[in-house]
Amino acid sequence: MASILGAIRRNWQLLRPPEPAKQADALKFGILGAADIAPMALIVPAKSHPDVVIHAVAARDKTRAAAYAKKHGIPNVLDSYEALLNDPSIDAVYIPLPNGLHFEWALRALSKGKHVLLEKPSSSNATEAEILFRSPLLTAQPQPVLLEAFHNRFSPAWACFMAQVDQPNVEHVFARAHIPAILFDSNNIRFNYDLGGGGMMDLGTYAVAALRGVFGAEPEACDECEVEKMPPPQERCDGSFKVKFRFPGDRVGEIDGGLRAPLMKLRMPSLTVTHRPVIVDEAEGENQTTRTRKVVFSNFLLPGFYHRIDIEDEIVSKDKKTGQVINKVINKESKKAYTFREMDVDRPGEIYWQTYRYMLEQFVNRVRGRDTTAWVEHEDSVAQMKALDMAYEKSGLGIRPTSQYRPESL
Repeated sequence: MASILGAIRRNWQLLRPPEPAKQADALKFGILGAADIAPMALIVPAKSHPDVVIHAVAARDKTRAAAYAKKHGIPNVLDSYEALLNDPSIDAVYIPLPNGLHFEWALRALSKGKHVLLEKPSSSNATEAEILFRSPLLTAQPQPVLLEAFHNRFSPAWACFMAQVDQPNVEHVFARAHIPAILFDSNNIRFNYDLGGGGMMDLGTYAVAALRGVFGAEPEACDECEVEKMPPPQERCDGSFKVKFRFPGDRVGEIDGGLRAPLMKLRMPSLTVTHRPVIVDEAEGENQTTRTRKVVFSNFLLPGFYHRIDIEDEIVSKDKKTGQVINKVINKESKKAYTFREMDVDRPGEIYWQTYRYMLEQFVNRVRGRDTTAWVEHEDSVAQMKALDMAYEKSGLGIRPTSQYRPESL
């Protein structure tokens, strides 16, 4: 009962965090677009950060932007995206626009000297990612910060999970992530090919990043990619997908996911990591003992609301000469980490911090010139888009179209 009450209290506070006084020189954020994701991804996390203020919003429809600002307590509504970027009082920009607009507006923001928190995927394809993350705009002084918003990788739950993974001995990783079809109809912007749409570009990007993170390596090839195409006229976009990547050492990463799941078949997003057997007892004698580990991370996408990390170690002793099993024991353990304190790690965090709040903490640290304990490096974001391109090419749908926009300074 105590654990249930604790979970209810935690989830209540995740959406209604304490609001400390803001610092006089707090970073002022502007939001491009009245996006549904922004409250969870930035507006709510900013409430508990004393060094962040949501200062303004702009949308293509100013009436919609005004209604959005009123609902979320944003003090300023600007006439256009350009007006927001030209506002000298705005320090940083959050870009939750449709995928196909990320590249252009991130470059436009950087050209105005703004720091950029950019929703994933960072771009429509690897060509755009290379131009964006290798842009000379990123070396301007003062140097702007650009971060692809893989929020789950900043959480204590992800750190706790990775601490259970014996990375050099990972043999197979399976990622499952589905969203029910009732959430997004076939006309949803997520299925607009010209705007970088597709299931793998949405939910799939988390799964691809997870595989790459667990292996600590980049896929050498996409061996299989089966997709369920959306009905016409969105047939160039995938609704659901099954992907198999080959990683160095003939290791395999698989994904089963999509945005079209029936309610009856929904499961919690999960990562299952299988290791190869490792010798754990090399003492002289007739027997040899090996350990084969499996780690399952339930709800790797939004672990702040709930998660569980299950570790199963199969310990087997065999006769060296005959290979006969002498003894077999299976040890099971479960872990969780809603704060770093639960891991005995001295890092900031509170029980009411979402994954997005942990990410915002590190974003502000980078802007302020302080050390960051977690980050998504620019070349990581480039490699991420290369992996997604591999999958789309293998599927037969082809990679998403490349924007023709280029800053005048490039």
